Amino acid sequence: MAVIQIDKDICTGCQECTKVCPVYAIEGNPGEAQTLVAERCVMCGQCVQKCKSYVSLIDHGPEMYNKKREERMLPETVREPLFAAHNVSHLAEVIKALGDPSLFTIVQAAPAVRVGIAEDFGLPLGSLASGKMAAGLRRLGFKKVYDTNFSADLTIMEEGTELVKRVTEKGVLPMFTSCCPGWVRYMENNHPELTKHLSSCKSPQQMAGAVFKTYGAKLDGVKGAKVYNVSVMPCTCKTFEAARAEMNSSGWQDIDVVITTRELGYLLKYKGIDLATLPDEEFDMPLGEYTGAGAIFGVTGGVMEAAIRTGYTLITGKELKDVDINAVRGSDGFRRAEIKAGDLTLKVGVVTNLKNIDPVIEQLQAGTLDAHFVEVMTCPEGCISGGGQPKLLSDTDVPEAYQSRRNATYDHDKALPKRKSHESGAIKKIYAEFLEKPNGHKSHELLHTSYKSE
Repeated sequence: MAVIQIDKDICTGCQECTKVCPVYAIEGNPGEAQTLVAERCVMCGQCVQKCKSYVSLIDHGPEMYNKKREERMLPETVREPLFAAHNVSHLAEVIKALGDPSLFTIVQAAPAVRVGIAEDFGLPLGSLASGKMAAGLRRLGFKKVYDTNFSADLTIMEEGTELVKRVTEKGVLPMFTSCCPGWVRYMENNHPELTKHLSSCKSPQQMAGAVFKTYGAKLDGVKGAKVYNVSVMPCTCKTFEAARAEMNSSGWQDIDVVITTRELGYLLKYKGIDLATLPDEEFDMPLGEYTGAGAIFGVTGGVMEAAIRTGYTLITGKELKDVDINAVRGSDGFRRAEIKAGDLTLKVGVVTNLKNIDPVIEQLQAGTLDAHFVEVMTCPEGCISGGGQPKLLSDTDVPEAYQSRRNATYDHDKALPKRKSHESGAIKKIYAEFLEKPNGHKSHELLHTSYKSE
C-alpha cells in the first residue's frame, strides 16, 4: 500500500531525502524530481521530515496550494507549506467516523506523541502534553480515550516472558524486538531467513487494537463490530502495519485507521481546539493506565530498559532496585550492555537508526553476535524522531528538539508512581479477567503473530 509519496510537481531534486533514507529507496539525478522505490522503502518517513521542497500559499498562490491540499485530502484549515515528500493522509476517514453515531470510536496515542504534539501549538520543544492531549482527544468526540502506553506495558509482559523462555529453554537467540514496523519490514524484505529471531509479539499499537475490540468492548458494553479504533502515532509505517492481513485477531481489522502526530494537530485545529489552552485530563481507565516503563517506549533504548525492569523480576523473582538502566540509553549506533540477573548475565544490545543495522546482521549471520536480546529502532532517536512527528523546518532545531523530547520522556517516567510494567494494576486486571497469563493460549491468539520467512 502507498504510505510515503514524493510529489514530482513539487520536488526540486535537492536530494536531502536521499541522505537520510536508511535503505537507499530514493533515486534520481540532482536537480530533478526524485523517485521512491516502493519495494525497498520501509516507510519510516525520514524523507518526510527532511524534505525541503514545498508549495505554500505565500510563494505559489492559493490555486496551486489548494489543489495540492485537496489532492492530499487535508482539511481546508491547513495553511502550512506542503512538502514534496509526504505520507498519505487518512484524516478524512477519522473525521467521517467521528461523525457517525453508529460507531463506538476509541483512540490511542503512542508514548512519543505526548512529547511532540504541543510543538504544533506554540509550546516549547519537547513539552510533555499527556493531560492536554487526553483532553483534546476527548473534545474531538472520541467515546473512549485510551493509551498505547497501556499496551506498551502489556508488550513488556509478553516480550519479557518470551525472552526468559527462549533463554532458559535454548530457543532461538538472540531475540530481536518487533515493535518497530519499519525494522520488521526491512527484515522481511532483506533477510527473511532471519525473521525467526524476531519476537513473536505484536507492537503495542496492534496489541491495543486487538484488546480494545475484545476485552475493551466487553468493559464498555459494546459489540466489537461497532468499535472503531483510531491510532495516533509518531510513525508513518504504522499505517502499513495496521493494514497487514494478519492483524485481525479480534475478529475484525484490529486498528481501523492510523494518523500521525502532525495529523492530530491538523484535526484539533480543524475542530477549533487549541491544545495549549486545555486543562489536563486523565485517560479513560483501565486501558489508559500505564507505568514509567510504558512511557519510555518512545526513546531509543526504552523498550530494552522497560524489558530489563520486568525481565529481572521474571528471572530472579526479586525486584530490581535501581530501575534507571543508563547503559542502554543514548543514541550512538549500536550499544552493548551486560545486566546481572541472579545467576544469569543478560547480554543486550540497542541499535539506533536502521543505517547501523548491517554490521549487526553480519555478526548474526556469522554466528558471532553474542547477545540474548537486541532492540532495533529505524528512526535516528527512536519514535520521538519518527516520520509522523511535527516537522522541524530548520535543521538547527533538530538536536534541541530531540534532546528536549528525550528529556521530557525520562522526566515523565521518573514522575510516575509505578515504573515497572508488572506493577500496573490494569495489567494485573487484564490477565486476571481475560488473558490468564503472559504467553498463554489466549494472549498468543490475540497478541502474537508471525513474520514472512523463506
